[in-house]
Amino acid sequence: MPSLRRIAIAVPATWLGACAVLAAIVHYTGTRTTAARSDVIIVLGAAITDKGEPGPALTRRAAHAAALWKAGHGGTIICTGGIGPAARVRRSEADGCREILQRAGVPATAILLEDQSRTTAENASNARAIMARHGWSRATLVSDSYHVFRARLLCRRAGIEVELSPVPAAEVRSPLFYLSSLIREVAALHVQVWR
Repeated sequence: MPSLRRIAIAVPATWLGACAVLAAIVHYTGTRTTAARSDVIIVLGAAITDKGEPGPALTRRAAHAAALWKAGHGGTIICTGGIGPAARVRRSEADGCREILQRAGVPATAILLEDQSRTTAENASNARAIMARHGWSRATLVSDSYHVFRARLLCRRAGIEVELSPVPAAEVRSPLFYLSSLIREVAALHVQVWR
């Protein structure tokens, strides 16, 4: 019985320790930029508000991508993201991204839309199909810092050579939101392992 009790304590404790290490790796990855000149910049989608406006995450991601485009990191930006299943306004995340980019001075000719995906994995595979049509292989990936670790794994699985340019964690207004997003990413990585 004592050995069973020790196992019952050790297994969850080990798992929690592994989760903490993974969260630290996810956070650390989001603090590092590896962006260089790429064929294309990919912006991962995020929610549209109930009024059909780009939400805070989508706004900061698209604004970050616009700055990269202006700095010459890529000649084209692919905005990803379809219409969410609970959306009240039938507008794709990709279209919201395009709005922010154009407001920031990126011309329509430099923007491509991938507006069918509903998950990060679909963002990656659909963006890869667009890249293949244009003969592109290397992309700079833009998303929030807590998201880029898993997103990079999914992009590589889809066959995209990817560099990272995460939106800094400081641009997420709520530390509590950042922490909950970090925990959600660790949970999503568990799901990804089993797929």
